[in-house]
Amino acid sequence: MTMSYTDFSPVRVAVVGGGAAGMMAAVSAAEQGADVILLEKNEKLGKKIYITGKGRCNVTNACDTEAFFANVMSNPKFLYSAVYGFDAFQTMSFFEEAGCRLKTERGERVFPVSDHSSDVIKALQKKMDSLGITVLFQNEVKKVLTEKETVTGVLLAGGKAEACDAVIVATGGISYESTGSTGDGYEMAQKLGHTIVPAVGSLVPLETAGDDCQQMQGLSLRNVGVKLLNAKGKVLYKDFGELLFTHF
Repeated sequence: MTMSYTDFSPVRVAVVGGGAAGMMAAVSAAEQGADVILLEKNEKLGKKIYITGKGRCNVTNACDTEAFFANVMSNPKFLYSAVYGFDAFQTMSFFEEAGCRLKTERGERVFPVSDHSSDVIKALQKKMDSLGITVLFQNEVKKVLTEKETVTGVLLAGGKAEACDAVIVATGGISYESTGSTGDGYEMAQKLGHTIVPAVGSLVPLETAGDDCQQMQGLSLRNVGVKLLNAKGKVLYKDFGELLFTHF
């Protein structure tokens, strides 16, 4: 007896997290023929996307690939396969084809023409809808289920198990808790036997002594440079862009 590909059920993939990474992962898996279910603990998709780029969403940077790697602080080779497999220009094409027109601004930063981050989310949702991806809101995943070191599904907060053949954990890190980024993925990975390095902030403010910043609280400047020097006057870091003063 001969059997065709259609005689087999497609692989069922559960994607945990409905942010940018989760939605892109769901699209990629569905394009490979998988039956995809996306589980999001919030009431809507892309909550963090809404607030990125001051509500405009800086989609990507239109610099060439070599310039990108030159700005990776450590171990850029780790990113070679990912970036060469889907670079910034392919990312831009993806969103344009999904109906989100883009523009490039100073510093090669790419934004939606509309200046609304919601259009980025709509483009991702449109793509998922076209691929028949099932999205379940307010479904928090607590654990990746395994049997004999093989993934069998995920356990939801209410105690229900969702069966699947593979799981993609795309929960983000620990940043804006109000958007759902509470470090769930680290806990899931740890339960599977991974060693987790303590998380530290990557986007952090520069804190100063005295009350100068307090007096300028709320002041926002564009096109300014900043340099961080040590006690001997050596430049440790410098950058150019926008500057916002807060109370500290």
